[in-house]
Amino acid sequence: MRIVADENIPLLDEFFADFGEIRRYPGRAIDRATLADAELLLVRSVTRVDRALVEGSALRFVGTCTIGTDHLELDALQQAGIGWASAPGCNARGVVDYVLGSLLALAERQGVDLAGRTYGVVGAGQVGARLVEALRGLGWRVLVCDPPRQAAEGGDFVDLDQLIEVCDVISLHTPLAREGEHPTHHLFDAARLARLKTGCWLINASRGAVVANAALRELLARRGDLQVVLDVWEGEPQVDVELAALCQIATPHIAGYSLDGKLRGTAQIYQAACRQLGREPVQTLDELMPVPWLAQMSLDAGADPAWALTALCRAVYDPRRDDADFRRTLGGDEASRRGGFDALRKHYPVRREIEGLRVAVQGESAQLVQLVKALGATLC
Repeated sequence: MRIVADENIPLLDEFFADFGEIRRYPGRAIDRATLADAELLLVRSVTRVDRALVEGSALRFVGTCTIGTDHLELDALQQAGIGWASAPGCNARGVVDYVLGSLLALAERQGVDLAGRTYGVVGAGQVGARLVEALRGLGWRVLVCDPPRQAAEGGDFVDLDQLIEVCDVISLHTPLAREGEHPTHHLFDAARLARLKTGCWLINASRGAVVANAALRELLARRGDLQVVLDVWEGEPQVDVELAALCQIATPHIAGYSLDGKLRGTAQIYQAACRQLGREPVQTLDELMPVPWLAQMSLDAGADPAWALTALCRAVYDPRRDDADFRRTLGGDEASRRGGFDALRKHYPVRREIEGLRVAVQGESAQLVQLVKALGATLC
């Protein structure tokens, strides 16, 4: 069996060597020619898997080691009789760590008390729901907008216009849908962006086209009160350099790029491929997951909770390093910028998740215990 895979998928040999011959390519270079005689295709979000790519091929299964499926033309796969799978939730924790790190950076620059803000989360799927749980666990006020879930479940959701009117911080975690009952392409268009509260913080770690980038650039040029964090961009790997310069934090689509999330994604697709092909799984992620460099921290019960929050989050991940690395690639011509975007993703440094951190609280402090639990670290 021949397997074509994005070269940036980790643990390919460990999980898939027994399936057959693996051919690795840059994700953006996978085309009909590379798929000759391939039966398995393993991708990430940069590869567009559409009818033109798969029609008439020998593919039996397509797996994307990512949460989203907007880069897969699912109707074409179904009509061609090709099985497929994604990896829902694989990098959700990494994105939550990214948002928390961004909030800490913005709060530090502006001297703002995070506990006194009202947070809005748009999209309460795998990522958004975990972010809501963390923010509410910290005791912060959170409003949630998710029309599909609201229609299916009812419950405590608000509409988007209400969320925009009320919230001081808005974090976007919705899939990209151009059509259907709940389209999200340019969900934040010029009109909605213009209604953001004075001093609002806007974070987009979902898909670039959920926000109208040109409209956002024009708005930020007029309104210095707004603080924006963008990890995703319309037209990636091409980036609006002027927009990036106006952002407080700008990164190259790496919010969920924790090592844990990447390995989890490969493991989920391995399990799905085994089911599709009738194979018995023989590998488990527990056996392959490396030990974290920082395994444990200890807090005295007298520690200030705000300090502890910053110390725990930044001990694991600080997005300001990724921001600095990204900004160094934004000079030069368009070709060099596009290359820099992909190079940062390909050679991304090892980053772990806060869930892998064990935290001891020395003495009695219900507030610190609650904080550790809210962050998702393991209390020991």
